[in-house]
Amino acid sequence: MIVDNALYRNGERVDLGLDTHDLAGVRAKASGEHDFVWVGLHDPDTDELAAVADLYDLHELAVEDALSAHQRPKVERYADSLFIVLKSLWYVDAEDAVETGEISIFVGHRFVVTVRHGSGGGLSDARHRLEEASAVLAHGPSAVVYAVCDAVVDDYSRIAFAVEEDIEEVEQRVFSPDRSNEAARIYNLKREVIEFRRAVRPLVEPADKLATGQVGRVHEHLQPFFRDVADHAVRVSEQVDGFDDLLGSVLNANLAQVAVQQNSDMRRISAWVAIVAVPTMIAGVYGMNFVHMPELGWTFGYPFALVLMAVIVGALWAFFKKSGWL
Repeated sequence: MIVDNALYRNGERVDLGLDTHDLAGVRAKASGEHDFVWVGLHDPDTDELAAVADLYDLHELAVEDALSAHQRPKVERYADSLFIVLKSLWYVDAEDAVETGEISIFVGHRFVVTVRHGSGGGLSDARHRLEEASAVLAHGPSAVVYAVCDAVVDDYSRIAFAVEEDIEEVEQRVFSPDRSNEAARIYNLKREVIEFRRAVRPLVEPADKLATGQVGRVHEHLQPFFRDVADHAVRVSEQVDGFDDLLGSVLNANLAQVAVQQNSDMRRISAWVAIVAVPTMIAGVYGMNFVHMPELGWTFGYPFALVLMAVIVGALWAFFKKSGWL
């Protein structure tokens, strides 16, 4: 659906009194030298996107990519326009899950079209912040590109902080005295970090292109802003790489802890088996009831057997306790 459709002039939003869905009406009002239109779409169907594509003469290949929403982050140039793809992310802390969406941006002469897929990564806050920064907004459509990229990368930073907290929690549980196997959660976090990395790492190169002016449609005064975005993208990418390495180490440590616990359990079991085996053996011998057996007719034979069992069991218990098996 069409979320917003607004005309901007000299860094200010112009109230036209037109319906949001009046694409042609808003487009027709962008007649000034510094006027441009920002159209925001969320999960549009084929007809909605086709209507926007016809009005703004969007390239068919870019439109196809924006509709399918399964692209890597990239910047592509089509004739006199730019097509930018970003991955939006949001974190579900209860499930340790990184959910992904996609944002496609079409940038051309006096217009910007953003196409968002997924329930997260809303751009309304980015639009409001940009409208409050009229000095930045006055630089035209590239200001919108900056605002969207900045919002997406800021979300990456927040998600990185949340993931880092979960990794620290898992790390503490692995090395705590409580017996627990965190392998399933570690594996799940590792899988989500891979998903995170797929969104962040490919963004580094497009962000650098925007920051260094390697593509058109970017106002030169906004290049320092894009450099800041690129720097944050690189930093988050390095964080995510570190998460993957750390989770690998934590997983190995968890497996080692489990192996140590299992070995300790086996030692305890073996020690008790040895302790129980001694009285069982003595009782088994004396239970054969042969006529000619040593001490069978002795008055103190029965108490002697019990005392012998107790002494041997006690000696074995003390030995295993001192060895750390019990």
